[in-house]
Amino acid sequence: MSESLVNLVSIKKNFGTAEVLKNINLYVRRNEFLTLLGPSGCGKSTILRIIGGFEQPTEGDVLFQDKSILNVPPYKRRINTVFQKYALFPNMNVAENIAFGLKLKKEDPKSISRKVGEMLNLVNLQGFEKRSVKGLSGGQQQRVAIARALINKPELLLLDEPLGALDLKLRKDMQLELKNMQRELGITFLYVTHDQEEAMTMSDTIVVMNNGEILQIGTPVDIFNEPKNAFVANFVGESNILSGIMLKDFLVKFVDTDFVCVDKGFNDNENVDVIIRPEDVHIVEVEKGMITGTVKEAVFKGAHYEMLIDTPTHLWKAHSTELAKKGTEVGMVIKPDLIHVMKRDHTHYNPYEVRKNDEGS
Repeated sequence: MSESLVNLVSIKKNFGTAEVLKNINLYVRRNEFLTLLGPSGCGKSTILRIIGGFEQPTEGDVLFQDKSILNVPPYKRRINTVFQKYALFPNMNVAENIAFGLKLKKEDPKSISRKVGEMLNLVNLQGFEKRSVKGLSGGQQQRVAIARALINKPELLLLDEPLGALDLKLRKDMQLELKNMQRELGITFLYVTHDQEEAMTMSDTIVVMNNGEILQIGTPVDIFNEPKNAFVANFVGESNILSGIMLKDFLVKFVDTDFVCVDKGFNDNENVDVIIRPEDVHIVEVEKGMITGTVKEAVFKGAHYEMLIDTPTHLWKAHSTELAKKGTEVGMVIKPDLIHVMKRDHTHYNPYEVRKNDEGS
């Protein structure tokens, strides 16, 4: 395992009687781009605030390079934060905003000027030094906020939904820019979002959260292809989630049909959940289908058509580049390696231990 920079140890956080974080154990590796992904209110921003020193946990410890920082004030931590509301100083120009932290440290003016120039180049704002931040676009303001956070060379940068106020195209452009910055600087990024596409685009590691708990930790590919429960499967991409019976290794029954699959390690006749992604449902002629149904709705989504297909046992969602019109009878084929079988009981699954074991620690 790569050297860990931050460790959260058995973190709990209560606000009054509300339990916001429930025994969180998580480490962030040096030079990693790790994203906390989950719905609003799941506790991801609270984790950021605890690491940044803006909140104290009710229980547990925060280790930075194996030393507790619970009693270290935010300004003394080698950590900076970029919030969704950029909190720029409206009475200062771009260069003055970026240089603010260095001036507090009373650095030499020549050194400040050089470092501000480096940051302006990094965030593609050359020539904006004297501009008022009030006249900048949302994307430009976001770049200034990132430059201000990076100029102090923190070892960890916390980003709390920093792209949430941007329009779709600019948000997608900034996703790639942020990832390139992180690679170029070699700084650890801990990012918070509720946007699964954003998490998939930028992250080395994704931590999926809900109701104050970590449900799964893994690479974007692992999270998407091997969700550990129905919540993860539904939150990270769309899914058809069905009840099934694992008849034996490599054979599962759902929607009253037996399917060959690639899963094993279950008890014979064990009740399971089955996940089928809409893009993995192959539409064919009725006589060639493993399942048949009627197209109830068909909507053009740009790169594909999204169809709802009604069968006697389930309403399926399918994506296809070819349109089957509403009312059409169709067949559906699902290949064995595109069927994902999950245990119903996930109490044995510990995301923290699974990650450590996967990395050979």
